[in-house]
Order: sequence, then C-alpha cells, then structure tokens
Amino acid sequence: PPGHGDFYPSILASGLLDALIEAGFHHALVSNSDNLGATPDGRLAAWFAASGVPYAAEVSPRTPADRKGGHLARRRSDDQLILRDTAQTAPDDLVHFMDETRHPYVHTNTLWLDLVALRRELSGRGPVLGLPMIRNAKTVDPTDADSPAVYQIESAIGAAIEVFHGAAAIVVGRDRFLPVKTTNDLLVLRSDAYTVGEDAVPRLAAAQAALVDLDGRFYRTMADFDARFPTGAPSLRGATSLKVHGDWRFGADVVVTGEAELADTGRQEHLADGAEIGG
Repeated sequence: PPGHGDFYPSILASGLLDALIEAGFHHALVSNSDNLGATPDGRLAAWFAASGVPYAAEVSPRTPADRKGGHLARRRSDDQLILRDTAQTAPDDLVHFMDETRHPYVHTNTLWLDLVALRRELSGRGPVLGLPMIRNAKTVDPTDADSPAVYQIESAIGAAIEVFHGAAAIVVGRDRFLPVKTTNDLLVLRSDAYTVGEDAVPRLAAAQAALVDLDGRFYRTMADFDARFPTGAPSLRGATSLKVHGDWRFGADVVVTGEAELADTGRQEHLADGAEIGG
C-alpha cells in the first residue's frame, strides 16, 4: 500500500483537484476515516480561510494512548514545521519521542488545505511532493505473527506540511480526535463512555476516556475481539483503565470501575453476567 500520502497524486491525476477549483472551492478538510471526531466545523473553516496560510494541521493534547502517535517538530535548519512519525525515529530516541512533556501535542492527521496552493505545489514539485518514505515492519498475514516478515513502504499525508512555507498548526480539543486504530480504541468507543447524538458524532459521556490495554494474543483481530465480547462492551463510564492479560471472555452487563486488571491464568477465563471489576 502507498499509504495515505497517495492522496496528493490521486486528487491530481483523477482530475478532482481541478474540478473542485473550477467549481469555486478554495479550501478543503481532509481526515483519516478512522477518526470519528473529524467533522466539518464552521469556526475552524472560517479561521483557516481568514488566516491566509496554505496548509494547516490539527493537533490535540497528548494522552498516554497517543504516546506512539506522530507529532510536529521544527526543523532547525530553516524553522519549517515537519511531521515526525514513530517509524522514522531511531530506537534510541523513542523514549524522547514518546515523552508527552517534551512533545505535548499529537498530530491528528486532520488537515486544512488551500486547493490553489496545493495545485501550485503539485505542478512545481511533481505529484508525489517529495514526501519522506516510511518503512513499516509487517507480516504477510496480519492475523498470524509467524507468517513471513515484510516491509510496507508508504508515505504520510501529514508529511506535506514541510512542503508549504507558512504552514500552521492549530490546537483542537480531544472531541475532534477519536481514532479507532486498535481494538483497544474500539472497546472504549463501543462502551457507554461515549454517546452518539443525532449528528452521528460520538461524544465523551465519562469524566475521562478509560485507557484500555487488551492482550494482543487474544484481542488483536476483529474475529478474536468479537468472540470475547459476544454481548457487547462492558460499562467503562466509571473506569480510568482496564488491562487484560491472557484470554478472558466477557459476559453481559460487566461493569468496570477505577483501575481494573485481569491476570493471565494460562487458560480462557469467563467473567459472569453482571460482574464488577476494579475499584
């Protein structure tokens, strides 16, 4: 896969960029489809249009769940904003990369684009924009850790911030950054910690979103995940964290409060309907 950096050559080669500009559109909002909080916002659109900047990235306050997420930095040679990704960071520097006091904002991959400026850069630089390549270690079968190892080469859409002189970043609330990249994220979003309004946007109903850490051996794939939560997610509205070690199957109406942790017993365990854990 080319990664979502393929957006730029695709919007040009498909003719969509020219069609949008010819139809009178000058600005666009682009986001990851797995970010359930990245909805159109009139205030942000007005800010971007008035700012005159060619490109802006939304960043959000970092939480422990975002420690491996990319963030913006300034290149010392020219003070230009750039995107730093985990896969582009030397192992010895990861401890600093994941330090939320050093890098307090996570890059949300929600972008505001001046379409005329984008066409100008694509015409001058070529459709790939010269974005840095990212090498991600994978396996041929994502459900089988023992399948052959491969490298996935890709580029990131957010890396284009280094192409646009005068590019900016704007801090937004966590309500605009609700990514579902793992089953850990999915469990929280499926729980009562969030409600969904008539506008179909999830909103946090708890004091804070619980930090969930499910054992990757048993919960990483959707088939394994659904099999262990056959009646749906437990209540997480009163939880701050849930760590599951080993193979646990959750019954109906399980309630998690405070900090909860389940130990690995070496066999599959069952939480009864209505069980309460944590405290």
